[in-house]
Amino acid sequence: MPLSRMIKIASFISVLIFFSSAVLSQNDIWNEKQCAVVLTYDDGTDFHLDNVIPVLDSLNLKATFYIPGNSSSLYKRMDEWRAAAKNGHELGNHTLFHPCHGKSLGRKWVKPDYDLDDYTVVRFINEARVNNTLLKAIDGKDKRTFAYTCGDTTAGKESFVPQIKKMFVAARGTKRGTNTLKNADLYDLKIFSVKNQNADELIGAVKDAQEKGVLLIFLFHGVGGGSPYSISAEEHSRFVHYLKQNENNTWIAPMVEVAEFIKNGQE
Repeated sequence: MPLSRMIKIASFISVLIFFSSAVLSQNDIWNEKQCAVVLTYDDGTDFHLDNVIPVLDSLNLKATFYIPGNSSSLYKRMDEWRAAAKNGHELGNHTLFHPCHGKSLGRKWVKPDYDLDDYTVVRFINEARVNNTLLKAIDGKDKRTFAYTCGDTTAGKESFVPQIKKMFVAARGTKRGTNTLKNADLYDLKIFSVKNQNADELIGAVKDAQEKGVLLIFLFHGVGGGSPYSISAEEHSRFVHYLKQNENNTWIAPMVEVAEFIKNGQE
């Protein structure tokens, strides 16, 4: 073989190796995994204690539970929530009374006492701060993340996001999408909202995240009941078993842990 042809082949192989390494280093960025998945569950219900935490614990998977301070489950079963936190799950802040904008958005189900249309930023932040105190009394932790109720970020017409940034490591929003390490907005993290999908649809989303090397945050409400957007306990179990089987390339961790990792990567 002519020397010139050998040089061209060697150069081509070098280019292939370079680009392969670049792709690998791009994807292999989430705590030495291809992608990251955070499981979040809203509103602190009995269905989470009964249908979610047992299966997660059996697989040694950790999640984030966004709990409002007035959760009846938190009041009745506080020792179980404390045990969940001790076992590595995050108890995230979901405000004290779960207020949302009501009248202005036609949400007739919002109670007048907890309509963000009539809140001030001071009232909202004070209630979030009280819930932080309550959650710290349960888990003893100073750092946690926040989830905007109904995705709302204003009290009246004034944004409370600047104050949220001072109080929390990160905040989860309700905009659909994925998050990159460098460009993630830590105070409006995008999500995949689970609304009666089956396990195959959730698994498909994870496979896509694995290919793209991004962070995928799942937002669950009911599991086996408890919400109009409930996924069955069987489908949820099938999904988290898939995650366990893919731990070699998927980092599964609570929101606060992943948010700290992102923050360090963006500095």
